[in-house]
Amino acid sequence: MTSSTALLTDRYELTMLAASLRDGTAFRPSVFELFSRRLSGGRRFGVVAGTGRLLSLVRDFRFGDDELRFLRDNQIVDAPAVKYLEDYRFTGSIRGYREGELYFPGSPILTVEGTFADAVVLETLALSVLNHDSAVATAASRMSIAAGERPLAEMGSRRAAEHSAVAAARAAYIAGFSATSNLEAGRRWGIPTMGTAAHSWTLLHDTEEQAFRAQVDSLGAGTTLLVDTYDIRTGVETAIRVAGTELGGVRIDSGDLPIVAAEVRAQLDELGATGTRITVTSDLDEYAIAALAASPVDSYGVGTSVVTGSGYPTASMVYKLVARQDSDGSWVGVAKASADKASHGGRKAAFRTMEDGVAVGETVVVADGFEELESPAGRSEGRALQVTFAEGGEIDATHEGPEGTSAARAHHLRVREELPVRALALSKSDPAIPTIYVDVA
Repeated sequence: MTSSTALLTDRYELTMLAASLRDGTAFRPSVFELFSRRLSGGRRFGVVAGTGRLLSLVRDFRFGDDELRFLRDNQIVDAPAVKYLEDYRFTGSIRGYREGELYFPGSPILTVEGTFADAVVLETLALSVLNHDSAVATAASRMSIAAGERPLAEMGSRRAAEHSAVAAARAAYIAGFSATSNLEAGRRWGIPTMGTAAHSWTLLHDTEEQAFRAQVDSLGAGTTLLVDTYDIRTGVETAIRVAGTELGGVRIDSGDLPIVAAEVRAQLDELGATGTRITVTSDLDEYAIAALAASPVDSYGVGTSVVTGSGYPTASMVYKLVARQDSDGSWVGVAKASADKASHGGRKAAFRTMEDGVAVGETVVVADGFEELESPAGRSEGRALQVTFAEGGEIDATHEGPEGTSAARAHHLRVREELPVRALALSKSDPAIPTIYVDVA
């Protein structure tokens, strides 16, 4: 049975809807835009994630008997609004950046067009999904860049709410992680899963050797043994004695990792286990991963840092009305004008300006009306960034599910190659490329 997502919203979305039904503006054609005024944490680029999840949630944005009863019983909206919501279906269009795409300040990440009533009620849902998932994906991409060719596993489920953990695993996978410990993410999104044993497994047994033997008997010599429950050097020696030199890997979850990793690699080689891999997992973030670049580490497991956006758990995105149809049928660009929160009104088309295969600018073409954008008179600003996700209320399902997730991952890894070298640095700085507005109104 499908669960409604209609109440995953803020009350003021529905009070605005009710008021617009009263004054006759509910069905005024409108354009809403989701964008970020700045990149959180002085990051040099952002990564769009969550679009595939959002489209599924929009499809289920329906007011059933339980939802309508709640609205009536708590007098949240009046009777005409309840009547309207009984038959609510999103009937507009949704366009935006492909999932996995890079974004910069002012990028029109998502554009929702329809009546005011159609689009206003989706604000909270769109922001809660894209703010969370894009924050995780942006942090994960930085970690992936720092890791280079070494694989990363997401293992932060115990540091997030249960549903957020699944979403975070998906976002991390899109941004370059190769696996997750979360089984629901594996089932729902087709992400490879990984995991062997925790310290409790070793502590359960009378000796470390008994624990290792039991694990190898169960999972085979190719398993990864956790060697730091007690003394690491003793743990490595025991692991090789039990599993032999064909042991798949050892995991280190504590200590001064660059020093410990070097010592463990030397010990493994001395014992003849030259092919045994080393995985490290102790509170890693992009900076710790970068610091391990010269260490003999084969893979990383990241928990808390990735599922919390590495200190920036939101992408600071907003959802604003940018254009509406006037009473005479003409289109008017509208925008908030407050000093520190000003934005650009008008419908927009976005392009990634390139030189020799490298991104040099984010060109955003702005127009109050639609014709200028749909027929740009021979313009060639660069790679077009927006695609259609929904038209006339019909959602393109190709962006959802495991296939959509896999496509988003491939797209991200491809477009990341377009970044200039300065975008790969981890220090705080200005965005890697400027956002350039071109007004054609």
